[in-house]
Amino acid sequence: MSSISGVDLSSLLSALGSSSSGINVQAAVNQAIAAQSAPLQQWQQEQVLLSSQKSDINQIESDITSLQTALSAISDPAGALASMTASSSNSSIVTASATAGTAAGNHVLVVNHLASTASWYSDSVASSSTPLTPGSFNLQVGSGPVTQITIGSGVNTLDQLATYVNGLGLGVNASVVTDSSGARLSLVSATSGSATDFSISNATGLNFTRAVTGTDASLTVDGIPIDSASNTVSGAVSGVTFNLGSAVPGTEVNISIAPDTSQATQAVSNFVDAYNAVIKDVNTEFTVGSNGLEGPLSGDATLRMLQSQLLGAISYSSGTSGISTLGGLGISMNNDGTITLDDSKLSDAIQNNFSGVQGFLQGTASNGFASFLKGQMNTFTDPVDGAFTVDLQSIAAENTNLQNQIDDFQTHLDTVRQQLTDEYNKADALLQELPIEEAQINAQLGIKSNQNS
Repeated sequence: MSSISGVDLSSLLSALGSSSSGINVQAAVNQAIAAQSAPLQQWQQEQVLLSSQKSDINQIESDITSLQTALSAISDPAGALASMTASSSNSSIVTASATAGTAAGNHVLVVNHLASTASWYSDSVASSSTPLTPGSFNLQVGSGPVTQITIGSGVNTLDQLATYVNGLGLGVNASVVTDSSGARLSLVSATSGSATDFSISNATGLNFTRAVTGTDASLTVDGIPIDSASNTVSGAVSGVTFNLGSAVPGTEVNISIAPDTSQATQAVSNFVDAYNAVIKDVNTEFTVGSNGLEGPLSGDATLRMLQSQLLGAISYSSGTSGISTLGGLGISMNNDGTITLDDSKLSDAIQNNFSGVQGFLQGTASNGFASFLKGQMNTFTDPVDGAFTVDLQSIAAENTNLQNQIDDFQTHLDTVRQQLTDEYNKADALLQELPIEEAQINAQLGIKSNQNS
């Protein structure tokens, strides 16, 4: 009987048991491989931990990015804290809007006349497709050249005439208007104002009537007379656009330009929410879960540095008079590191000391609280050398090394599996031959099957 080398006897005996039918080769091999797979399982558990660390870092980075966005809205000189609002004492006459950074103040307007858009219309004919009497007319926009428009030779109906005029690009829009009296050609200037007023002369075959003369708007702004080709008046006051709704000569309308406190309030509230989201991420890592363990990043030095900087930022002081801390905005810290906003205190600060709010949050040269905290967060999220960027690179490298070890060890186990399978199969074959050899020996000794051995 040939010898069996390399066979795990304990696995072999376990697989054989009391059965006389041979060895369960697969069970024996699996048991032997399982006994050698401890390093593989350990490495795979380490990969699971690395995956959890990566996932948590990505979540924290995402929430830090949201915090940076909220801080940018506060620190931007043209952002929420620079937003201005314009209110009117009589919105039926004038409304207004103001761009960010516009100087606060009051302006008095009197609207004497609205800008109008020049228009003409033709005599009516039965329909837009009725053949017209051949003829022509001259059209002149402002002081521009005179254009003669001929009716006939392919321009024989109002539809065709409208299409032809529009194709000339004169700054006059042509269309056909139909009512119970028939169809008319309507000619309207593309823009309002006296400069785009147009005239029609020497008409033959089709007569025209002026409907509206193009005129400029006439108004006064803080007593200064202003003419405007449009009822949307920009440039009279830097950063302010006046929208003229009606003309009421002699009636003064007060336009007040002031900080848009609603946007400023929302921007500060957004910061509080974003800050709390990051703090809660950090707290989660130090909270003991149902498994009795803290989060996967609880031992990470970068996380502790982030926690320290976030908590320290709340005590930031500008060192100036007036509003110099977050407490002046109604922001206070809770026991768990999150912060709470007192809406009434913030509203009072914005309403009564808006410049102080701006000074604390923005500083004099982007050196206020918002830029300070945003800069600290950049040390974690910088795509090149941010602390979390470095952490993720380290995790990726470690995971790659583990995967290489796993792949190499798996290749080794596959080789061992094949060797054990071959050896157990040989052992099984030998065991299957034992009854035959026993019968042959018994026959040679003259022992009958029904005799005692």
